[in-house]
Amino acid sequence: MTMPKRAMFKKVLIANRGEIAIRVTRACRELGIKTVAVFSEADRESLHVFLADEAYNIGPAPSKESYLNVNKIVEVCKTAGVDAVHPGYGFLSENVNFAKALKAAGITFIGPTPENIEAMGDKLSAKALMKKAGVPTVPGSDGSVESLEDCQAVVKKIGYPVIIKASAGGGGKGMRVVRAESELESAFRACQSEGLNYFADKTVYVEKFVTDPKHIEIQVFGDTHGNVVHLFERECSVQRRHQKLIEESPSPSVPPEVRLKMGDAAVRAGKQISYIGAGTIEFIFDNSTKEFYFMEMNTRLQVEHPITEIVCGVDLVKEQINVALGNPLTFKQSDIKQKGHAIEVRVCAEDPVTYKPSPGLIRACRHPQGPFVRVDSYAYPGYEVPIYYDPMIAKVITWGETRTEAIDRMQRALTEFILSGIKSNIVLHRSILKHPKFIDGSYTTQFLEKNFEVIEPELFKEVDDQVFLIAAAITAYNDRKSKDVRQLNIFSNWKKAGRRMQLRMQ
Repeated sequence: MTMPKRAMFKKVLIANRGEIAIRVTRACRELGIKTVAVFSEADRESLHVFLADEAYNIGPAPSKESYLNVNKIVEVCKTAGVDAVHPGYGFLSENVNFAKALKAAGITFIGPTPENIEAMGDKLSAKALMKKAGVPTVPGSDGSVESLEDCQAVVKKIGYPVIIKASAGGGGKGMRVVRAESELESAFRACQSEGLNYFADKTVYVEKFVTDPKHIEIQVFGDTHGNVVHLFERECSVQRRHQKLIEESPSPSVPPEVRLKMGDAAVRAGKQISYIGAGTIEFIFDNSTKEFYFMEMNTRLQVEHPITEIVCGVDLVKEQINVALGNPLTFKQSDIKQKGHAIEVRVCAEDPVTYKPSPGLIRACRHPQGPFVRVDSYAYPGYEVPIYYDPMIAKVITWGETRTEAIDRMQRALTEFILSGIKSNIVLHRSILKHPKFIDGSYTTQFLEKNFEVIEPELFKEVDDQVFLIAAAITAYNDRKSKDVRQLNIFSNWKKAGRRMQLRMQ
């Protein structure tokens, strides 16, 4: 993609950590933009710190005291003299106060306008706007339900099952599926409580719950010249407790004519609020009727954006920067085509069966390589995965001419991925990819909840447990003889001292 020759940002601060901070750093470097990283005390040795041109300490490990500290980050922006800020995803990416604070400081926010964020940040107002734009919405309450009696009245009208949602909720918080009258009161109270505790807003609403739905999202992009386009869909139905694990594009379930309707609806949604930048319209998709309903809009870059980049051939981060400069989009709707098939898996430092986080020291790390394999990661030998943040440490993305080829390539890539010292969910992904429901594309958001079982690779089954005990004993013996494993750190002290980056330990 060739960028227009207009005044480029000179320096961009990336208000995030981990693999997404690295992803943005790489895009900026290719565009000749200097980058500023920020890091908490727990992230001093994180890879994103070493790859940026400058880095600043923004506080203690807890997110509230560092990555969510608006005042501190704006202060660093002024100290470093940056032109713009890229928020990545999560943390402050959809925080309207952060966007407003940057605007007040004369710093460009590489993202939507504060008005865009406000319009879609509240699920009830967003739903009302989508109805106005002619986008299908799920049957349910017209607005908030203030009391249990109001809730019961709505449920009586639409019938069970229903889902109660906190209006300001997200990430699976403040959501309860209710299948019977006996569950309604406790679910209603719980959603109000979680909404208040997590988002300082106890407002809730009720919708009809689509049994065994699929989660389909459409990538949209808008600019300051009134253009809004879509870059087709991603299927995100492999989820655990509303958290995505595997995504793919195109969806194996969406017929061509429905795909076009969903794309058109997403564009109408974007135009309804004069949307600027990268955003995602998320839909509930009924696989039996092929009907779809608006669920929410994420006014930011998504974790799974790489599969859209690969299938559509567009660098979404560079396009975010281009639009933030005030330039028109570098492509028209007619330019966007889907080519082949892409799959992304999220590699997390967690137990593959219990999903319990597994922070700790990475002893060995080897990323997969080969044709049409992309790895976005911040893992390296000697790095200690902190306990304070999301356990995702890498994303593996594969592309194939066909879906079968993309799946086979992912299986091959995952056999090459080595992570020792911590537990990871690689074996979980391998089990999912070979499951009949994933292979035929019939899986839904309930897939992992219904009798799914992690299958250990045959290699592990054939090796006697005593072999692992002997290997562990040998490793422990060698560790005592050798230097601390932290010496394996690929960033030695002399290399840190000699790098071009200016590390600020404030």
